[in-house]
Amino acid sequence: MALTRTVIVAGAGIGGLTASLTLAAQGFRVVVLEKAERLEEAGAGIQLSPNASRILVELGLKERLAPRAVTPESVNVMSARAGGEIVRMPLGEAASFRAGAPYWVIHRADLQAALQAAVNDHPDIDLRLGCQFEDVARHARGLTVVQRRGNARQQELAVALIGADGIWSSVRGHLFPDVQPQFSGLIAWRGTLEATALPREYTAPRVRLWMGSNAHLVTYPISAGRQINVVAIVSGIWNRPGWSAPGDTNEIKDAFATSRWPATARMLVGAVDGWRKWALFTLPDLGHWNEGAVALLGDAAHAMLPFAAQGAGMAIEDAAVLAKTLSDSTGENVSGIPAALTRYARMRRARVLKVQRLARQQGRIYHLSGPAALARDLAIRAIGPQRMLTRQDWIYDWRA
Repeated sequence: MALTRTVIVAGAGIGGLTASLTLAAQGFRVVVLEKAERLEEAGAGIQLSPNASRILVELGLKERLAPRAVTPESVNVMSARAGGEIVRMPLGEAASFRAGAPYWVIHRADLQAALQAAVNDHPDIDLRLGCQFEDVARHARGLTVVQRRGNARQQELAVALIGADGIWSSVRGHLFPDVQPQFSGLIAWRGTLEATALPREYTAPRVRLWMGSNAHLVTYPISAGRQINVVAIVSGIWNRPGWSAPGDTNEIKDAFATSRWPATARMLVGAVDGWRKWALFTLPDLGHWNEGAVALLGDAAHAMLPFAAQGAGMAIEDAAVLAKTLSDSTGENVSGIPAALTRYARMRRARVLKVQRLARQQGRIYHLSGPAALARDLAIRAIGPQRMLTRQDWIYDWRA
């Protein structure tokens, strides 16, 4: 039976849109289903290290992204306990040249807009907003995917279905209904500041990380330097529907108001007028990410804590490996698709698990207190900036 070359991707987030572009680049026709009527990326800033930016550049997105991105000159790690800088890891253009791709910080909305524009321009990608995945049936010709727009349902033949629909994935619910996201006990508060509202010393192109007792704070410029992204991570409980909600400004100010936090960190938190807070959920290791001609990608497969700044990066990597594996394995019929998706999952799983472990470990390290925090600070100083940066080579130097 002739191969239709149609792949259906559920979800038009960063992972789903990137997957549609990588698959189309390999000659597939791609249909992207997105239940939202319009794409409005939640959150604020995102870090794209070279392992991820390299893929986006290869997809031809550099001209769309570079004017909106910032290349930070360094990552500055500070101790809330001591109030000063522990280490400054150099990035900038030199580090980008060494890695063969840029290190960018960018507004999520800018990244998603660039991806959507590239998708809209591609003749082999059909982005369907307000249209959601509902069901899938397997048969000798491949898959029949049921999609719904309002009360109307439509069926479509495809060789594969990719679930890129996030941590609350409907596709994963069909494959592995017993796998449920787990609340980590941590909440991320996210907000932005206009750069003009701050003294120039606080708007330099740097990623700043303050480590404190049971909390940490990250800031960096986005939107071509016009805004400052502020993320505060604190412990908390979550007993409301969903995983995102408006944040009470006084609540987060109180969390950083004690003398345990230096004046600069308190000032930045206090300067944000509008906050949203996200409960940080993770997924247990699924063991496998696919069943037959259906596979998972990004947060749907491996939602992780954000403390390695690699959540989006892993989804972008997934997309590149998935497209290449499918392209290498498809012939004149659909029989090779399940094996190709099994191979994709096997190729990705060990690396993703290593990044997940790193994120958990770094979260624990960031939140140390007392003598343990002192020992941490001394150890980081002893390691030094270059060796600290070299420890990231296994992430940054990855290529599909």
